[in-house]
Amino acid sequence: MPSQQNDHLNSNVRERLGLRPIINASGTMTALGASIIVPEAIHAMVEIAPQFVEIDDLQRKASAVIARLTGAESGFVTASAAGGIVMAVAAAMTGSRLLAIDRLPLDTAGLKTEVIVQLGHVVGYGNTIDQAVRISGAKTVFAGAVSSTQPYQVADAINENTAAGLFVVAHSTIGYGMLTVPEFVSICHAKDVPVIVDAASEYDLRRYIEQGADIVIYSGHKFLGGPTTGLVAGRKDLIRAGYLQNRGIGRGMKVGKESVAGVMAALEAWAVRDHDGIRASERAALDYWLGSFSELQGISARIVPDPTGNPLDRLEIRVEPASGYSAPGLVSALASCTPPIMVRGHQAELGILFLDPCNLHPGEETIVAEQLIGLINRPDRPADAQAKVNKSSAGILRWPD
Repeated sequence: MPSQQNDHLNSNVRERLGLRPIINASGTMTALGASIIVPEAIHAMVEIAPQFVEIDDLQRKASAVIARLTGAESGFVTASAAGGIVMAVAAAMTGSRLLAIDRLPLDTAGLKTEVIVQLGHVVGYGNTIDQAVRISGAKTVFAGAVSSTQPYQVADAINENTAAGLFVVAHSTIGYGMLTVPEFVSICHAKDVPVIVDAASEYDLRRYIEQGADIVIYSGHKFLGGPTTGLVAGRKDLIRAGYLQNRGIGRGMKVGKESVAGVMAALEAWAVRDHDGIRASERAALDYWLGSFSELQGISARIVPDPTGNPLDRLEIRVEPASGYSAPGLVSALASCTPPIMVRGHQAELGILFLDPCNLHPGEETIVAEQLIGLINRPDRPADAQAKVNKSSAGILRWPD
C-alpha cells in the first residue's frame, strides 16, 4: 500500500474532519456517538462490507442470536431503539395484515389505535415517546398523574380500541409512584393487551422478557458497543408483524448488512465479556475521582448507583456557591477545556452533574480530574461561570452554520 495511504489510515479521523477531540465522561449518549464500538463488531462490519447478502436471510440469523441472548422467541434489527418503538407499536396495530401495513400511518380504519403510557413515563430523548407512538398512526392514552399511577387508572384506560401498553425504562422517568413492569404486564395481559417495553439504555437483556413483556426494545450501540441500531425482541407473531413494517413505515428505519452483522457480533461478544473486570476498571476511575475531589472548595462528591438498576455507578458532583460556579457553568467550563470534557448535566438545574466512566479510554480519568481541579483552583472564573441552563434553540436553528 502506498505510504500516503498508510498515513491517511493512521491519522486521527477527528483531525481530518476538523472535529473536537472530546473526552466522554457522560456515558452512552447518542449525541456523543453513544459508545466505543467493540473490536468484534468492527471486524464483522469490515468483513461483510464488500459482500452481497440476502437481507431477509441475514435478519433471520440475527433473530436467532437475539432470541438466544434475550430469551425471546425471535427478534430483528432496525435503525435505532426509537425506530424500534415505532415499528413495535405498528406491529400491535396491524399484526401481519399487509394491506393494513400499507395504509399506515394515516389510514387506520378498523385498527386498534390507542397505546397506554403512564404519564410519568412520557419522556424526551431527542424527540418524545408520545411522538414515537404518533408516527405509527396511533395515539397515546396517558394513565395516572406525573408522580403516581394506580392500577385502576391503567385498567380503566383499556378498551376495545387499545392496541398496546408501552412501558418506558429510563433514568429520566419518574422514579417513584409508577407501576412496575410486572404490575403493568399483569393489568394489560388480563385484558389481552400486549406490552411493549422501551429498554433502550438497559444492561440486562433478559429481565423484561422474563417479567412478561411481549416486545422489548434495546439499543445496539449503547452498552452492547455495536453500531447504531435498535434490537426488537419478543413474541414471534408480534416480531414478525414488526419486521413486516419494513414494507411500510419501517422502510425509513431500515439497516444495512454492516449494521446487522456488527450488532450480531456485539451480542456474541457481550455473552463472553468480562463484565466483572469492566466494573472493576470503572470503579477504579470512580474511586480515583472521589479521592481527587475530596478537598475541592465548593464541591461535594459521592458514588451513586444507576437509577434504573443497571450494574454500574457514577460520580455525583454537587456544585456549591463556594466553588465559584453554578452547575451549568461548570458543565460549560468543562466542555470548553482542551480537550473538552463532556459530562452528564441533565440535573444541572438542581446543582448536580455526573461523571460516568463507562466510555473512557485508558488514562482519560486522569485528564478529567486534572481539568476539573484546574477549573476550581484557578484564580479567575470564565464569564459564564454562573450560567443557568441554556434552553434556547437558537444554536440548532442555525445548523449547519
